[in-house]
Amino acid sequence: MSRRLTSVIRRRLLGVGLAGLTALVPAALVASPSAVAGQPASGADADGDRGDRHHSDPWGRTVDVQLLSFNDFHGNLEPPSGSSGRLIIDHALPAGALKPTDITTDTLTPPGVGGVEYLATHLAAARAGHPYSLTVAAGDLIGASPLLSAAFHDEPTIEAMNALHLDVSAVGNHEFDEGYKELQRMQRGGCIDDGDGANNQNSCAAHTFAGADFSYLAANVKYAGTNRTILPAYAVKEMRGVKIGFIGMTLRDTPSIVTASGVAGLSFSEEVATANALVPVLKRQGVNAIVVLIHQGGSPGQQTWYDANGTAYKVNPTYKVTCSADGQLDPASPIIPIAKGLDPAIDMVISGHTHQPYVCDIPDPAGNSRLVTSASSFGRLFTETTLTYDRRTQDIVRTSVSATNMLVTRKVAKDPAQSTIISTYKTLVRPIASKVVGHITTDVTRGASAGGESALGDLIADGMLADPSTTTGGKAPVLALMNPGGIRTDLTFTNSPYGEALGDVTFDEAFTVQPFNNYLVSLDLTGQQIYDLLKQQVTGGNAGTAKKILQVSAGFHYTFDATAGVVAGSASLGGVPIDPTATYRVVTNNFLADGGDNFAAFKSGTNQYYGGLDIDAFAAYLTAHSPYTPGPLTRIG
Repeated sequence: MSRRLTSVIRRRLLGVGLAGLTALVPAALVASPSAVAGQPASGADADGDRGDRHHSDPWGRTVDVQLLSFNDFHGNLEPPSGSSGRLIIDHALPAGALKPTDITTDTLTPPGVGGVEYLATHLAAARAGHPYSLTVAAGDLIGASPLLSAAFHDEPTIEAMNALHLDVSAVGNHEFDEGYKELQRMQRGGCIDDGDGANNQNSCAAHTFAGADFSYLAANVKYAGTNRTILPAYAVKEMRGVKIGFIGMTLRDTPSIVTASGVAGLSFSEEVATANALVPVLKRQGVNAIVVLIHQGGSPGQQTWYDANGTAYKVNPTYKVTCSADGQLDPASPIIPIAKGLDPAIDMVISGHTHQPYVCDIPDPAGNSRLVTSASSFGRLFTETTLTYDRRTQDIVRTSVSATNMLVTRKVAKDPAQSTIISTYKTLVRPIASKVVGHITTDVTRGASAGGESALGDLIADGMLADPSTTTGGKAPVLALMNPGGIRTDLTFTNSPYGEALGDVTFDEAFTVQPFNNYLVSLDLTGQQIYDLLKQQVTGGNAGTAKKILQVSAGFHYTFDATAGVVAGSASLGGVPIDPTATYRVVTNNFLADGGDNFAAFKSGTNQYYGGLDIDAFAAYLTAHSPYTPGPLTRIG
């Protein structure tokens, strides 16, 4: 290791070691303006419109500050494929449509959007002419990542974020997928002694991992029983006298949606109280311009769209949806009460988590307009926000704030630095990624029936049940339950990333479907506990728009109820009604076994036994049942 690199790593280790003191000894983190990366190129949206440009005297009383933001990147270094690489840009009426109740057709982005090579180029183009520009993110940069990043503990994604000149990011729930200590390593750098590829992962495969150049913020994540945050709570970025404070948080419900072992020993505090308590801390440092980066969000409801004759239709929202006359957030969106409760001194909110695009005005407690934005996911969009900064008040002129979501089209030149990162890791991962593990005869998708069952969910649950690694004492599971959020993309017949035959499924494709490296866990549940789980699909934390329908293995049937989760007495296994007093051996993943996704009934299970990795079970099942054809969706009625 070079002396220079050793020195850099040592400084980062010291910096992270002091991170938890932010709650006790506030410290400003100062950075110079973001450098411009890549070739100047068009950053135009689908209409070729860069939007209004704001210019000002850099030494006048007011200057225009540009914020470029994105969220939920999830390690998508290469352009995401299928529906993950598209967004709605418009609507059309089918032939013969006569009335507003007719279904409209979504017009999607051709040929696709996203890919870090293109994101970096668009960001560089957007920065041109903006001497006061910062690039920020709202969490889930890593975790649930494609194999290209996940095989190396997401080190490639952190390097890509460095190369596109990210300045600061909140942590998201997926930053905890491998535990909070691994998240701290993402910030400070260093290598894992992981056995040179254990669990299909390999740290420092290309070189010593140097860590993030940007600041990860975790204001509401503390060591339990202390006031010390695991990473800095806030950062102050100064550009020639212009100071902006960023408070970064994840959603307080993170412990319910990550593996329990990854957050053991931590406490997650309420978002509004956490941010509001930091406002006076920043003001004492002369920082009046404050932005919250939060990994929590909303979901746009249907949007009003007008045809050529001026007839109004209710349609799925486009990527440009705004909370005005043409659209609004679902009233149950969790970001709404948070935004309404944040201190009026906070000038805007950049959100994430829900993977939705929106630019909304949610008034602060004083009744003043305040923008809340989100840029979808997977690097398909970025939000360009312009804010006027008053040097006299050292604050943002709130009425000046405007934002637009911009498409990351693939019509621009690829950023060469990003291409080098991708090429390096593609070479290293190819032997694992290109291995064919099975064959499908048609697409196997996440598209759900009225009861929430999907063909891909059926396939994964059957693979879990068939895996022998969770059999213990001669007792094999009789039922598998899989969380839908753990199924990240579809298996597509025509996808051929390594030149394999159509229908062939590579390990890379299989891993992209299940990217968490979760372990399978078998446990005993009573019939009543199984009914409790089915009820928890639509109640408690999964009520309202948050429904999570468990995917079930072959032989298990029940009738779904949107209010109760399950019709009483309808569940059966092998044609025999589930007996509430009987005990059944069930297999799931360690995330659910720990009560993840608000399925607390799993924690009442007994005789837990850990088996192998879920991805290995999935790949083995595909191999054993090749060629695979999905069956009818009849398990959930």
